[in-house]
Amino acid sequence: MKHSTLALVIASVLSGAVLVGCDKNEDAAGEAAAQQQMPPAVVNVQTVTLDTVPQVQTFAGRTAAYQTADVRPQVNGIIDEVLFREGSNVKKDQPLYRINTDNYATSITSGQAAIAQAEANYQTALANNANAKAELVSRQASLSQAQNDLQRLQGLVAIDAISKQQYDQAQTAVRTAQAAVQSANAAIGQTEAGIESAKAGIQTAKAGLQASTLDLNRTIVRAPLSGRTDRSSATAGTLVSAGQPTPLVTISRLDPIYVDISQSSSELLKLRQQISAGKAQAGMNSVELVLEDGSTYPVRGELALSEAKVDESTGAVTLRAVFPNKSNILLPGMYVSARLTQSVITNAALVPQSAVMRSTKSETQVYIVDENNKIQVRPVTINGTYKGQWVVTDGLKAGDKVVVIGGAKVKPEQEVIAKPLENPNPAPAAKEAAAKKPQQAAQSAAK
Repeated sequence: MKHSTLALVIASVLSGAVLVGCDKNEDAAGEAAAQQQMPPAVVNVQTVTLDTVPQVQTFAGRTAAYQTADVRPQVNGIIDEVLFREGSNVKKDQPLYRINTDNYATSITSGQAAIAQAEANYQTALANNANAKAELVSRQASLSQAQNDLQRLQGLVAIDAISKQQYDQAQTAVRTAQAAVQSANAAIGQTEAGIESAKAGIQTAKAGLQASTLDLNRTIVRAPLSGRTDRSSATAGTLVSAGQPTPLVTISRLDPIYVDISQSSSELLKLRQQISAGKAQAGMNSVELVLEDGSTYPVRGELALSEAKVDESTGAVTLRAVFPNKSNILLPGMYVSARLTQSVITNAALVPQSAVMRSTKSETQVYIVDENNKIQVRPVTINGTYKGQWVVTDGLKAGDKVVVIGGAKVKPEQEVIAKPLENPNPAPAAKEAAAKKPQQAAQSAAK
């Protein structure tokens, strides 16, 4: 009895196992049949074209005045009047402050009197010189007469016609006349020196008057350049002095205006290496500016200079761009973003961001559809973005069909149906034409 029961149990177990095995085989066969009956997955693709793509970099920047001048007085005195409005635009040489002129007007009067006195001294020196020359002529005549007398007496003294005493007296007269001529010549030299001294006195007096006139003119403090003023540090009644450390006012020229851009030295080095290796070409000097509120400045600027040194504290290089600023929208000290095309990448492809995936090893890759309409994995190299699309510099060739939409539902070697990706952002003209079609259809139906 026990043996018969055991046999029944074994038989039932075996029959169950056979039934289960049959069910599994039937399920697998059904799934395979279903897959054969399901149509291939549909993916949207974009055909790759290689082109020259600008490499646009965005940097933080700060505006700075094109020119700045600290206005300080050049003379001492008390300010009588402030001649401008704080915060206004001023022109070059426009009067800004008027300093009291009393002391400087007195100096001019004194200078004019000094010139008159010096000119009078000069006339006196000329007169003295003329007198000295007349005296010289008189002394020379006396010398000539004495010499003639001595020569005449020489023959008489030889025959004892005159006394020796008379002859000696004639010799003394000649020597006296010679000394008088020498004295007259010395007097002329002195008067000529007096003339030169008088001339120098006139020049000194004129220089003093010019200095006084210059100081008087400097009592009007003028703008050294055209620009916008800030707050004035002095008011009427303030005592100021020449060369004081505190400026009266600062003027900033705002049109054009500088934008100082900071770029890391490592980025600059990478860029230069790419250009040296032929992977990129030098870009443009044109700079686009994005303001603090996110709006784009309407006028593009030009790159003016690049510093030849790296800031040790930040490891950055400063680039300076110049922007027109006729409306004075930009003010010194504003934080902005600058977009600069520093290089141009040749033979690059632009693909939408949805087409790029990352593998488990964090490698960038895309799906492409081959000539057999099967999915293939293609590793790619990304070098930044341009207008919201990835810039692919390696891994794709012209004519490749990159999967843009539908890549999440397919796998490698899977057969698919590839459809060209429609332009998600049609041109304004295309949008307008599409909007007019329903209206035209309605009008036709009404007729």
